[in-house]
Amino acid sequence: MNAALNDTTADSPDSRIAQALLTRGRLKETDLGRAQRLLVEAGGSLSALLVRLGLVSERDMAEAASEVLDLPLLMAKDCPELPPESVNLSVRFLRQLAVCPVGEDDAGIDLLVADPQDAYAAEAVQLATARPVRVRVGLRSEIANLIERYYGQGRSAMGTIVENLGDDGAGDEDDVERLRDLASEAPVIRLVNLVIQRAVELRASDIHIEPFENRLKVRYRVDGVLEETESPPSNLTAAVISRIKIMARLNIAERRLPQDGRILVRVQGKELDLRVSSVPTAHGESVVMRLLDRESVVLDFHALGFTDEFLASFNKVLDQPHGILLVTGPTGSGKTTTLYAALNRLNTSDVKIITVEDPVEYQIEGINQIQVKPQIGLDFAHALRSIVRQDPDIIMIGEMRDLETSKIAIQSALTGHLVLSTLHTNNAAGGITRLMDMGVEDYLLTSTVNGILAQRLLRRLEPTHAERYEATPEVVEQFGLRRFQANGPIHLYRPKPSALSPTGYLGRSTIMEFLVMNDDLRRRVMQHAGMGELEAAARASGMRTMFEDGLVKAMQGITTIEEVLRVTEEG
Repeated sequence: MNAALNDTTADSPDSRIAQALLTRGRLKETDLGRAQRLLVEAGGSLSALLVRLGLVSERDMAEAASEVLDLPLLMAKDCPELPPESVNLSVRFLRQLAVCPVGEDDAGIDLLVADPQDAYAAEAVQLATARPVRVRVGLRSEIANLIERYYGQGRSAMGTIVENLGDDGAGDEDDVERLRDLASEAPVIRLVNLVIQRAVELRASDIHIEPFENRLKVRYRVDGVLEETESPPSNLTAAVISRIKIMARLNIAERRLPQDGRILVRVQGKELDLRVSSVPTAHGESVVMRLLDRESVVLDFHALGFTDEFLASFNKVLDQPHGILLVTGPTGSGKTTTLYAALNRLNTSDVKIITVEDPVEYQIEGINQIQVKPQIGLDFAHALRSIVRQDPDIIMIGEMRDLETSKIAIQSALTGHLVLSTLHTNNAAGGITRLMDMGVEDYLLTSTVNGILAQRLLRRLEPTHAERYEATPEVVEQFGLRRFQANGPIHLYRPKPSALSPTGYLGRSTIMEFLVMNDDLRRRVMQHAGMGELEAAARASGMRTMFEDGLVKAMQGITTIEEVLRVTEEG
């Protein structure tokens, strides 16, 4: 840490808040050191950076700031239903500063602030209104929610819908016919349509509708990060959930078991396929809807984040006539999209391709796609046994979930088929150890697996406003950036909010690592080497890790160092 950083943080509010978090056990010393090093490059507030990196929760940060700065903490549920009448500030101004006026009297304005140690926000509001400002500490997500509720475009729409429902909106949760009638009324239909429409406007990939004791929470996953917006009143929980279940053709009387369904809708001229999942919780059913926009799916490797060098080795493995190619990563890391891009490249008139999926996410012309139906006995293993007799050249399996499926896939690869599939592991080398843990014999692995691709999705910088800056020698040394650029100054980038994107990020890109099986790795697999040894051997053969791929993309201005650290285990 350089001297300048020591001077600025010695007794600053940021430093005292960080110390309070350490004392409370809400922050680790190692995480604080990592954030302080990054602060030199990222700029801004240490507190905001700690929350952005996910090292501290918003609630813990707000409580620590309230205590250290001796400012009252105000939660959204304790704020008035309507904003102060005489305070007239632009929504863009409020969103950019993450502040919201929540009260007023003759003495001044009560202002909810996400970053109270930064005096600029309060001073700007005081200057704009020509009135004294009393700062209240709030949670950033709740402030965004309040701004939407007070001033957003959806305020009047949702407010009007709720008013139209009147006092009869709650219904009796045990009266199925009453719920069915209520869910079919125009106000509830408009309310659910509004939730879906907002998801499209925000470019969300998922909608989370979660009932709690005193509220119904609606959150959208945008570029991989959850954002909370204005929610319907809690007394409408049963009606809203029932409406979604009716749209997805689920049983609204069954509230004890998880259910899965599908909704096909057209929103803003787009054909959307919504995958619906409901599970029972302590306060009702939690529903998640995944949005699949068939028209906007990109099956181009470069658009997905493949570099020319990386794509060459991937295509070499893809072009092998038989064997297994695995794509690994956690849920929502883009594995299926990568497999679809691979199938799209392999899809020619002289090959037969059959897929077994759960669910079939995108339909591709010329490919035979099978949807598994476990309730009637059509699971992955059963479907695989049947399709081998269909004389396919290429088989894609949605996921290798168990030993039986894995063994059939391996037998298919041994008998001359190219098999593509996914696994849930954290890195490429973990794919080998995961299969061995399942019970797959080592000699079968070495005979069939050609390559394992591991990937993650991270947020992409909005290119027209991203701010370029020169990395300090400390950061260059810490992350070993000289191995990617031998000479000259090394530049990195930071997000800058714009009208197009309030976060400075727009869309997502992929970081990946690709383990190609060779003789050295096969020998180590036969010796039952651990994951660390396999990864070291793969790196010695030229594999670039996901973290290293992320660093390269950060230097290219595709993303930021912070994003790379957020989605990888390094740093």
